Amino acid sequence: MKKKLLVLVLAIALVISMAACGSGGSDTSTNDEPATTEDTTDTSSDQPADSGEKLKVGVSMPTKSLQRWNQDGDNLKSQLEAAGYEVDLQYAGDNEIPLQVTQLEDMISGGCKVLVIAAIDSTQLGSPMEQAKEKNIPVIAYDRLIMNSDAVSYYASFDNFKVGEAQGQFIVDALDLENQKGPFNIEMFTGDPADNNVNFFFGGAVSVLQPYIDSGVLKVPSGQTEQAQCATENWNSEKSQARMENLISAQGYGPSKTKLDAVLSSNDSVAQGITNALVGAGYTKDDFPVLTGQDCDVASMKNMLAGLQAMSIFKDTRTLADQTVKMVDAILQGNEPEVNNTEDYDNGTGKIPSYLCDPIPCTLDNYKELLIDSGYYKEDELQ
Repeated sequence: MKKKLLVLVLAIALVISMAACGSGGSDTSTNDEPATTEDTTDTSSDQPADSGEKLKVGVSMPTKSLQRWNQDGDNLKSQLEAAGYEVDLQYAGDNEIPLQVTQLEDMISGGCKVLVIAAIDSTQLGSPMEQAKEKNIPVIAYDRLIMNSDAVSYYASFDNFKVGEAQGQFIVDALDLENQKGPFNIEMFTGDPADNNVNFFFGGAVSVLQPYIDSGVLKVPSGQTEQAQCATENWNSEKSQARMENLISAQGYGPSKTKLDAVLSSNDSVAQGITNALVGAGYTKDDFPVLTGQDCDVASMKNMLAGLQAMSIFKDTRTLADQTVKMVDAILQGNEPEVNNTEDYDNGTGKIPSYLCDPIPCTLDNYKELLIDSGYYKEDELQ
């Protein structure tokens, strides 16, 4: 009897134990929260951190051989990075068009969301412009309008017609053409014919000077008054020096020979070549012709302080970079960038919405305020 009772107790205990195990298995199979929580964590850790990725902006500059473009590139890069963007800044050697084309194509394939381009030749960027358009990448033409391409979204520059007007007016005022009969001898230089801005620089200056040429108060002894005759390939100082030397020889210019009263130069690199030629012909600060320029390059500012250049146009690249960064930021935020000119800049496919900054004439009277006090240069840089 005891043996039967023991067997019965063991059997009951076994049933209870199995029931308890079955109850635990049933809870595990119906409660999948732990498994779901683990899966969710793993999935989220595999997701790319898109929110932390910086959008990339491509910046293409034409050359490192001119101080001006180094400043533009540095200002754009620093301001874009401060705004939170990754920047691919490239310089196209020494104005090498095929290299600029290749660099732009690499920027496009490398994931740049906006392109900021200072073109070497405003008509030679067809292939990358087509690629940018196909990929819906906005293009901001920087200081040089890219021609014959409907891929250009915006243009950021200075009012370049005003640049020429200011240079022409400076010559008028310096020679007091309103009150003098003359004739005063002048020669004229502008920049690279592939740079669309030349049309505005030269056109603005001639619009001021032409009435005095027509009246005979101003005389161009060489007869070289057409833009093509006055052009300087790549804005090259050596080329402007060579042309000035030829004019000196052909016209007999010199301190004690045929008087040269003024030389219109559209920018500083061209002016520096002209200065070299005039100094080589014996001119000093006491008899130096009125010579214009643009960009306030260090070399030209030193010439100005030495009496070997009369003025330069200050185009504050920090201001232009700041406005361009605002354009980029608006585009990438899905907004319309601010523009202040929609009528004057037609690139052959239509009028390009533009933002034009104001150029400021710089002379010995105001250079400290414009360049030193503003922090653009340190005073010892110009010594």
